[in-house]
Amino acid sequence: MEEKYQPIKEIVEKELSCSAHDMDHVLRVYHLCLHLAEGEPDIDTDCLKAAALLHDIARVKEDTDTTGEIDHALLGVQMADKILEDLHYPPEKRELINHCIRTHRFRSTVNPQTKEAKILFDADKLDVLGAVGVARCFMVAGRYNETLYVDTPLDEYVKENLVTKTFHGRIKDISKHAPNIEFETKFKHIPDMLYTKKARKMAEERLKFMTQFFERLQKEIKGEQ
Repeated sequence: MEEKYQPIKEIVEKELSCSAHDMDHVLRVYHLCLHLAEGEPDIDTDCLKAAALLHDIARVKEDTDTTGEIDHALLGVQMADKILEDLHYPPEKRELINHCIRTHRFRSTVNPQTKEAKILFDADKLDVLGAVGVARCFMVAGRYNETLYVDTPLDEYVKENLVTKTFHGRIKDISKHAPNIEFETKFKHIPDMLYTKKARKMAEERLKFMTQFFERLQKEIKGEQ
């Protein structure tokens, strides 16, 4: 990573303590962004790199909020803009980076409009799929004392524990969540939501692994194997 981005990286490291949204996640997204941007014309890689580093800067604040009112993407824009201003990023660069951060999350009503924002969205979603995705969702489950598996009917769960009572609603009480619920409400829908052809292809492969894993998990929990 170029020296230019080290100050941002150091600030973000101080903000992140959640095991599933730590600096390892941020750096995986950073490198996925570069991979997805490779060969694409007219990409502002400077803004893309900064946005990738800053996209989850408010994640811990959302995860520790018991009201369900904090949106880390929106709060992240406020925090990131101050950091970028202090680092003398011009207003037009800050606006582009802020749009990337504001629109990066799955559970959002605001869609990415720029190439950079679409690439960040795709890269962030790829990191919740595949073997890494399985590992991360169980890290979150352990952190918030979620059960291994929840057998609540999906429609009932969505109405009770997701804001707006839709798959895209933010989680109200994460302690009532479970990895298999996350798979049903989020992971399996991701490939159809991605913007870049390269990301969709990667997502389909990663989702195959996750589907097999959760099918096996269900069978073993029910004593079928």
